[in-house]
Amino acid sequence: MNKIYYMASCDTCRKIIKTLPNSNKLTFIDIRANPLSETDLDEMYQLSGSYEALFSKKAQLYKSMGLKDKNLTEADFKKYLLEHYTFLSRPVFIIDGKIYIGNGQKNIIEVINALK
Repeated sequence: MNKIYYMASCDTCRKIIKTLPNSNKLTFIDIRANPLSETDLDEMYQLSGSYEALFSKKAQLYKSMGLKDKNLTEADFKKYLLEHYTFLSRPVFIIDGKIYIGNGQKNIIEVINALK
């Protein structure tokens, strides 16, 4: 199943979604309304190979909790990803068994090509 993990309230996510071809091929999962389960996160980990790759160091909580000053382990990244939706680098797409993480232009071009 092809999926997008996003936040409906995120302007960047909404802009990206508007540019997607064949978005009807995606299952949309709003991580604020439906927090990540351990199963979801494990699937992402299997595809990405790292919890840190899924983790947003731009999140305000990252700075306000002083996490930027700590040496976080993969177990820490997993724990924080499960604790609060804001730590997921969004959007995350899983398309045909491949993961695309974040809103970088190169990444979104790859997603668009994968959906064509």
